[in-house]
Amino acid sequence: MSQSRVETVVSGLEVPWAMAFAPDGAIYLTERLGLIRVVRNGRLDPKAIATLPVAARGESGLMGLALDPDFAKNGHLYTCYTMERRASGALINRVVRLTVRAGLAIDEQVLLDDMPGNVYHDGCRLKFGPDGRLYVTMGDAGQDRLAQRRDSLAGKILRINADGSVPSDNPFPGSPVWTLGHRNPQGLAWDGRGRLIAAEHGPSGFPGGHDEVNLIQPGKNYGWPEVYGKRGDARFVDPLIESGSSTWAPSGIAILGDHLYVAALRGKRLLRMRLSGDGLAHDGDWLNGTHGRLRDVVVGPDGALYVTTSNRDGRGSPAPDDDRILKITP
Repeated sequence: MSQSRVETVVSGLEVPWAMAFAPDGAIYLTERLGLIRVVRNGRLDPKAIATLPVAARGESGLMGLALDPDFAKNGHLYTCYTMERRASGALINRVVRLTVRAGLAIDEQVLLDDMPGNVYHDGCRLKFGPDGRLYVTMGDAGQDRLAQRRDSLAGKILRINADGSVPSDNPFPGSPVWTLGHRNPQGLAWDGRGRLIAAEHGPSGFPGGHDEVNLIQPGKNYGWPEVYGKRGDARFVDPLIESGSSTWAPSGIAILGDHLYVAALRGKRLLRMRLSGDGLAHDGDWLNGTHGRLRDVVVGPDGALYVTTSNRDGRGSPAPDDDRILKITP
């Protein structure tokens, strides 16, 4: 971590899952228990701008967050969360749009609904691409066969318009599916060439490891559960890089210059990888074990990296001031 400075922006958060910077520099963030919060000028607003009816169990709850490219004018905020259907008790994932007015996020509009949910493998990362479309990751919800089924949105990366409709140039007509064969993708970022990069969790337990960073190409199949890691199977796309027998548990990712940064949960570090040509090479680790589990990383308007810890998620060892947003100035 040489030649870099690490500062705490805010502390005392409860499992911050995703962050997004507004044009005025404010940080909008989700807490997994159901709150949408705002940080202004380095201070956390004491009152949440929204409380959503989430089912926060295991890994589920309030997760992904994205601000509309025209947020300064329309105030549209998008999020993804798990909820329980009262009639059946089933967990489902949904993507919604809220509108921020007078310090509150209101007027919830459901864009995608009834997607398979679970206490783990929900995906739920949201990012707007350079094309103005909203990209959504969905885990396999613990039903690995769904990842290969085109009629299910589980185990997929989805692409929709800002109003929830399906873009006419999606690879499967009438379907929000952009790619399939994913286990639990939680990181999305675009490089300087406009290419979409995604990070996802490999199999847990035995054999374990084989976390992946993939180059996402429309209509392609990434193999889960038929294959994982680099297998050289012509039916599926191999990852750019994988963790082998070790476990990263990658979550949010960000690209700054010619480097990709991956927030690692179980790995408890910020992985640094160099983008070179069509490849990706591990280029050292930052925050190695110093701040525990890391959930999200974004590039701020000041060119610094902002990282959230996730030590209060039931799998970490929280310090008294956890969880936090850290600012890393290279």
